[in-house]
Amino acid sequence: MRKIYMFVFTSMLLLLSACSSGASSESIKVIKFADAGWDSIRVHNSIAQLIIEEGYGYDTDVTVGTTAATVQALEQGDVNVYMELWTDNIKEVYEKAIEKGSIVKASTNFDDNTQGLYVPTYVIEGDAERGIEPVAPDLKTVEDLAKYPEVFKDPEDTSKGRIVGAPSSWVVSEHLATKVETYGLDDKFNYLAPGSDSAIVASLAGAYKKGEPWVGYYWSPTWVTAGYDLTLLEDHPYDEEVWEENKGTEFPPNDVVIAVHKDFPNQAKEVFEFLKNYETSNDLTEKALDYMEENEAEADDAAKWWMQEYEDVWTKWVPEDVAKKVKESLK
Repeated sequence: MRKIYMFVFTSMLLLLSACSSGASSESIKVIKFADAGWDSIRVHNSIAQLIIEEGYGYDTDVTVGTTAATVQALEQGDVNVYMELWTDNIKEVYEKAIEKGSIVKASTNFDDNTQGLYVPTYVIEGDAERGIEPVAPDLKTVEDLAKYPEVFKDPEDTSKGRIVGAPSSWVVSEHLATKVETYGLDDKFNYLAPGSDSAIVASLAGAYKKGEPWVGYYWSPTWVTAGYDLTLLEDHPYDEEVWEENKGTEFPPNDVVIAVHKDFPNQAKEVFEFLKNYETSNDLTEKALDYMEENEAEADDAAKWWMQEYEDVWTKWVPEDVAKKVKESLK
């Protein structure tokens, strides 16, 4: 695929603010996508890019950066398309941007996702085949963790347990840290905000292989939640007022939307129409992520595999002539 990667760092935010690219409503030749750092957004980028390049004749770029940096780039027109914007994780920013018209929602990519604190199921139920005994049989909710700090012992501070949080650069990490404090878990647990998604996975994979206890943040759709037998800890039913006050509920329903810069519908009308039709699900996304993990594949390869397997899904998003061109490119 014809992609040029450009890196956007948090330190560039002020520069971006001062030096906007000056996006206009004129037609464009290169469509720029945001990559905020997780596999599912990369897969959806690759699917959309392949369709746009082969079906509509545009070139594409990918801008890599934190959520904050890439969302700001979208507002300013330095990014045109955001394929997986988790709206409730950045609710205030997203709603303000929609209200002032700097970005436009094209469609909901999927809305059947979950996120929160997970434990390997063997922690609660054991695993007879692996000879693992249940060590926290009464663990059901996030608040129940208070009973088990010694089970999830922090190897660097054995006087407390460890909760592995979201990457420190993600907005959701702040939500989790607040939740830990709200439930008084900070008295018995250290909250660790790792530097990356891969650090969470490495931590989980290491514990899972040994059959050891682990508790930490993850979300679906991912190959992790599809590939490991994990249990999402329950929380209080979502209440907007409580959530806004202290994060003392389950995560809010999270529409994961495709958003574009305000000028994009006029810059590439036919592509915007395609994106308005783009819709998947947690399960469909995890199929591609499973393929990536099992085959050690890149997002581009997973996208091609997915499009061959689920031709009946994506061909509904585009006109017949566009679908024909894309299908030819997949042979």
